[in-house]
Amino acid sequence: MSLKIRKGDTVQVISGADKGKKGSVLEVKPSAMKIKIQGVKVQTHYDKKDGLLKKEGFIDYSNVKLVETAAKEKKATKKSAAKSK
Repeated sequence: MSLKIRKGDTVQVISGADKGKKGSVLEVKPSAMKIKIQGVKVQTHYDKKDGLLKKEGFIDYSNVKLVETAAKEKKATKKSAAKSK
């Protein structure tokens, strides 16, 4: 099953502790149906080398809705490329 949300898209959290927050998608795990959103579910992580770090955690795919897709340029098809010559 392919997910409609991709890396770089803007989404809004619709349920949970971070309800109403918007952010861009940083990472997607399609096998687990989890996504990581910038500024959402921020967790404190201790590292011996760097000390305390704040990182985003994964949230479930069903708890977000797509607000805006990442702008991607579409390649010209063969027909349109042939007509332009």
